[in-house]
Amino acid sequence: MPGSGAAALAWALLAGALLLLPPPPVLPQPQPHRRNVSETEAQFNTTYTDWVDADLLHIYAFNHSVRRNATEGVRVSVNVLSDHKDLPVLFVVRQKEAVVSFQVPLILRGLYQRKYAYQEVSRTLCQPQTKTEVETQHFYVDVSTLSLNASYQLRVTRVENFVLRTNKRFSFNATASQPQYFKYEFPEGVDSVIVKVTSAMAFPCSVISIQDILCPVYDLDNNVAFIGMYQTMTKKAAITVQKKDFPSHSFYVVVVVKTEDEACGGPLPYYPLSKNASPDEPVDQHNRQKMLEVMVSPAITSEAYVSSVLFCLSIFLSFYVLTLLIACWESCRQHKRKGLLSAMDSPSLDTASLLGHSRSIPDSFLGRGYDSYGYGSFGNGSSSSTEGVTDSLGSTEVSYSYVGQEQFKRRTPSALTRPLSIPMGERSLENVAGRPRLDSLSSVEEDDYDTLADIDYDKNVIRTKKYLCVADLARKDKRVLRKKYQIYFWNIATIAVFYALPVIQLVITYQTVVNVTGNQDICYYNFLCAHPLGNLSAFNNILSNLGYILLGLLFLLIILQREINYNRALMRNDTHALECGIPKHFGLFYAMGTALMMEGLLSACYHVCPNYTNFQFDTSFMYMIAGLCMLKLYQKRHPDINASAYSAYACLALVIFFSVVGVVFGKGNTAFWIVFSVIHILATLLLSTQLYYMGRWKLDSGILRRILHVLYTDCVRQCSGPMYVDRMVLLVMGNIINWSLAAYGLIVRPNDFASYLLAIGICNLLLYFAFYIIMKLRSGERIKLIPLLCIISTSVVWGFALFFFFQGLSTWQKTPAESREHNRDCILLDFFDDHDIWHFLSSIAMFGSFLVLLTLDDDLDCIQRDKIYVF
Repeated sequence: MPGSGAAALAWALLAGALLLLPPPPVLPQPQPHRRNVSETEAQFNTTYTDWVDADLLHIYAFNHSVRRNATEGVRVSVNVLSDHKDLPVLFVVRQKEAVVSFQVPLILRGLYQRKYAYQEVSRTLCQPQTKTEVETQHFYVDVSTLSLNASYQLRVTRVENFVLRTNKRFSFNATASQPQYFKYEFPEGVDSVIVKVTSAMAFPCSVISIQDILCPVYDLDNNVAFIGMYQTMTKKAAITVQKKDFPSHSFYVVVVVKTEDEACGGPLPYYPLSKNASPDEPVDQHNRQKMLEVMVSPAITSEAYVSSVLFCLSIFLSFYVLTLLIACWESCRQHKRKGLLSAMDSPSLDTASLLGHSRSIPDSFLGRGYDSYGYGSFGNGSSSSTEGVTDSLGSTEVSYSYVGQEQFKRRTPSALTRPLSIPMGERSLENVAGRPRLDSLSSVEEDDYDTLADIDYDKNVIRTKKYLCVADLARKDKRVLRKKYQIYFWNIATIAVFYALPVIQLVITYQTVVNVTGNQDICYYNFLCAHPLGNLSAFNNILSNLGYILLGLLFLLIILQREINYNRALMRNDTHALECGIPKHFGLFYAMGTALMMEGLLSACYHVCPNYTNFQFDTSFMYMIAGLCMLKLYQKRHPDINASAYSAYACLALVIFFSVVGVVFGKGNTAFWIVFSVIHILATLLLSTQLYYMGRWKLDSGILRRILHVLYTDCVRQCSGPMYVDRMVLLVMGNIINWSLAAYGLIVRPNDFASYLLAIGICNLLLYFAFYIIMKLRSGERIKLIPLLCIISTSVVWGFALFFFFQGLSTWQKTPAESREHNRDCILLDFFDDHDIWHFLSSIAMFGSFLVLLTLDDDLDCIQRDKIYVF
């Protein structure tokens, strides 16, 4: 085809033209840069001063003999004399099983990526293992740079005392660019050791690390936390090392000086930048050096663990034996007493004649019988309330005699209530005096009695009297109050379960993190006396909490036995149980014993890994114990008007809430302290009003008007003293103390807010207890031998316990390194420290305090309730 022939001709002409073109020029290929290599057979303990540039590579060859049973360290020290920060000199050490490289100037980074430059660097080489008796090993030091000319000095030396000896102190210096590490081998028969490092100077901050015998060794500030166990240090550091954790039965002790002191509590801008310096320009730290001393000593043996556990058990089980002996002695004494009583006529059911004190009871009270389950008849329970009625009507005086006290007369003023109390209405007092009490047999609900208008009116008559007896405040059905106070126990048991389970899970997680990461700055132990067992780092701090649990259980058993005896007395209609003594309610006692056991459990959980975030575990039930003790002390003489379990635990929950908020946000926060102090003072005033008026007041819109009315009538129109003098003295003292504590907190703003809050509770408890004892003695009552011995011994034990508590072996208010400055050695059986002894003594003291509350009013068991004074 003509068309195809033309196309072929065109392609042929094009190909010929291409062939006639000249070939392209050949470009010259770049020749590889040939660097000069200088090899030197180098010797130990010789300083080599030389220079290097981009065209020169220096290689220094070293050889040394390595023995299987002898380990010696090799240390490479370099100093770059030229100042070329942008073009550093690179040193590479090639060994049999490892390669170590570093540049000089050595750049290390601190907080906020600040750079620190070091011209002098020293590194200890990792020592490869050998299987032969003697082996000659070679290593090489390569020196190179991209700089035009850099001069340096190189020196390789053998490290003396590279292997640490047991119980031998060794001193050395270290800097951030010249870290040190040493080897320790477990001797035969030693399963664990404690490595102690000390220094006379707190700063610069340093890090102590325990690493396995592996290459490379992480001995710089930016990589020391990669492996092994480590902790920051100012003046003290201690790490317990177990042989089972190291297959080679040896380990390295690595000491690194940090570039900054912020981790140890030092100031962050330790080396300020100059005005003309760039933010990225490295800072020269000059001579940042620290002198340290290390010693490795054997830790305790497994026999010490067994003997310490047995010691702990023997101490607290001895209380069980002592309690059993006292119970047997008391039982024998009761049997002898019953034998004497059986020889006499059976006592009359009239408790007045039983006590040898005759009283006339209004006929209106004898018109109806009373339920044997009540706290005495209405005649007994309200006879003194009748005084207030008869006094106001006929100005009759009634005298009472107390043991060891002269007769004194009670008179109730014509104004039975104060203006702050609830208005009584217009009902006649005769109707109140003539109305007998009826105990409900169809229901044991407290509200069935309290919500009736006439009973509310009756409360005003009774509780606003000037002089009250226990019978006046023990008018409710026994079954109602038993149910009310049993809720204390069931509520705290429920709280304990839901509180303890997540706490246990959390502290197990903490301990796992410590074991996996090796970061021992997470937990604030007393590292000089922290004995590990299994996965637990400080078993001794956990074991010492066993006393709270065992003594709390013993207290529950004592309460159970008392309740059984009391119920048996009720079943046989024992007059003393029905009509005499302080009304027996055991619900709060059960709650106190449970709280003591939970304090032991949660304190043990806290000491699994004590730190800033879980301190409330150790204090939550301390708040509850203080609150329950105050409630129990108040309940003794005010059984009808004590707080319910729901309101009590709600208030305690609020206290714990403020504790957590204070720990997290209260440090140096002025606004928080102002708010807390105001709430503290307002709560004190509200509680004081509640106690002074026995709950017969209202917080409503008319409260200010009633306050002004009281001030006008009592202070302006006529200057009259308080109607309830004893109560007023207690409340004034309580307000002074609480206002002083609020002012102290607002001015000083203590860092440990949780302890400050606990101190408030303890001060109020001690104040109320002292008031109770004074008023008890002032009322002619006596303290029997057992409670007296409990008070004396408990006070002594509390004194010793507080002495050990304030030793302060650690504190999470500071950095972990600063906390370790307070660490101390064990003082008991080489196993327990001061804080463990605090656990022992405080558990015994709390148990003794509970016994004091339990037995304090045993002298009133034969005293009729309308003759027991309320205060």
